[in-house]
Amino acid sequence: MERRLVAAGWTPCGAGDWAIALRSPGGAVAARISPFDPTGPYTAALYREAAHTRQVPVLFEHRRLAGGGDLQVMEWLRPVPEDEAAAFHRAIAAGAAEVAELVRVVRAVHERATRELPWCGPLDTNPSNVMRAADGHLVVADLFYADGPALYETAATRPDLLVARIPEPERRFMTEIPMTSSGPWSPGERAALRAGIAAADVRREVATT
Repeated sequence: MERRLVAAGWTPCGAGDWAIALRSPGGAVAARISPFDPTGPYTAALYREAAHTRQVPVLFEHRRLAGGGDLQVMEWLRPVPEDEAAAFHRAIAAGAAEVAELVRVVRAVHERATRELPWCGPLDTNPSNVMRAADGHLVVADLFYADGPALYETAATRPDLLVARIPEPERRFMTEIPMTSSGPWSPGERAALRAGIAAADVRREVATT
């Protein structure tokens, strides 16, 4: 997907631990691409179900990609000062009147995610998640995330539990996330993680046949 967008004139504009971002040729649209993002469908659900609040990004398209990847195409957003972002997060945490409807939807979708997803984390209060739309109003993005440290620790030390809880088609590329902020795995660590998961898949297949 990244290669297709770049070939169409989109330009890379950012990367985090879980995803990369590209900007459209016209500049008004952004694409977030993750090779492995269990929470992607819940984030897309939040953007759709809270669209009427105008306090989440406008989502143009959401698509699950092969192997557990996720594509979100949304409006281009600009960063805001940290104090302004922190104030918006505080309003959400307090259920303030100006964000009450947003909070209602956030809580409902997050409750679904925590029921249905193993290793679903709490709400992400990173100030960088609060951004400004083209007309100046604030929106909040990427509130949901998988608990990466716990998830990948389990993959490394208890791979049989991982493969029992997340089907292979939904985690095929879990070792391909960018890890830009936390630092990438060494080639040896990545290879060991893949080998351990593959061996656990074989054990599970043998046990169920």
